[in-house]
Amino acid sequence: MMKTENLELVQEWDKVFPRDERVEHCKVTFANRYGITLAADLYKPKGAEGKLAAIAVSGPFGAVKEQSSGLYAQEMAARGFLTMAFDPSFTGESGGEPRRVASPDINTEDFCAAVDYLSCRDDVDASAIGIIGICGWGGMAINAAALDPRIKATAAMTMYDMSRVAREGYFGSADSKEARDEQRAAWAAQRTADYAAGTYERGGGVVDPLPEDAPYFVKDYHAYYKTPRGYHERSGNSTDGWNVTGTISLINQPILSMAGEIDAPVLLVHGEKAHSRYFSEGAFELLQGDNKELMIIPGTSHVDLYDNFDAIPFGKLESFFGENLK
Repeated sequence: MMKTENLELVQEWDKVFPRDERVEHCKVTFANRYGITLAADLYKPKGAEGKLAAIAVSGPFGAVKEQSSGLYAQEMAARGFLTMAFDPSFTGESGGEPRRVASPDINTEDFCAAVDYLSCRDDVDASAIGIIGICGWGGMAINAAALDPRIKATAAMTMYDMSRVAREGYFGSADSKEARDEQRAAWAAQRTADYAAGTYERGGGVVDPLPEDAPYFVKDYHAYYKTPRGYHERSGNSTDGWNVTGTISLINQPILSMAGEIDAPVLLVHGEKAHSRYFSEGAFELLQGDNKELMIIPGTSHVDLYDNFDAIPFGKLESFFGENLK
């Protein structure tokens, strides 16, 4: 096995969701090809024997494995899969310095490294590994699927195309050279200030207290990240956010450029009322052939697909991965 850094991991249950007694749980670590050690929660159906189909899960963007990704992983384990929810590089309990940095390359690699690790476990069928990406990690998951043919099925839940929103703003509101030049200048000034100060300024997580005129989707984020429903002390969205310069590379490194060459099945799931729905619709148009499916959940918002069991189509996920990981 690839050598990993010795991380200090919390062993007691500190998730925002209750533990499912049908599932065994433990902490594991694995390394990506940049030498960064990632921390993960491994979930396995209680009493399961032999080699199982496996699923790696990550996201949302700015979240940690104790939030939505862990909930997905635990539920899919209860449905018969060996699953792993991991913190991406530079976040949560995973390694990497400086903290709170996002990279379209390294975060795509994180998914591929999860496949490396799962492929080498004695209790995993290496020919039956899939991935689930939530929110911004939905886009990273599609990018990983376009790179790594070991990924036999991919589900992108309430996905964001983070490079598109960095490049264009929401709904194309900043899609001009002038707007991008203004953003580049702000980042450049912040880089100079950070280097002089010897530290990285944080951009702030979800706004709190919530302004009365906040957009509805910001209110949805607040209701998850800033309340007991989803708050976690290691989550940037719950606390002080990304570094101000932490997402620079997203503006000129499009993550979905090779999506049309994915041969394995891809399922995109989005809420009918989600502000972000157009990201899944855009990704769906890039995918080719009969291996793609876009599922719209009626009456559902972006954040509903983080933790609402009445909204998340776990039955569909079970059948999708059950049919394609065998």
